[in-house]
Amino acid sequence: MGMGTLKRQLQLQDLPNISTVITRNLRQAGLNTPDQLYAMGSKEAFVRIKLQDPTACLNMLYALEGAIRGIRWHHMDAEVKSELKAFFAKVNQ
Repeated sequence: MGMGTLKRQLQLQDLPNISTVITRNLRQAGLNTPDQLYAMGSKEAFVRIKLQDPTACLNMLYALEGAIRGIRWHHMDAEVKSELKAFFAKVNQ
């Protein structure tokens, strides 16, 4: 295995759930790397995206949290989803 393959930086779109659309949203919100997303957390990242794109939906928030956890959002615990849903409702008041 060549050395080049070992050290490639993880990109946003390498994370689970992160489509090209969400990658673009994250970049517009000032987040360019997975580490920046991990440090900020899904809620703050979502709020920043929402400021740029008022149509940002609950599934996007789930996608961000799943990406941070390294799993498809469909596999997140119901408890986590319901907590995120409550946060989403607050943001959308």
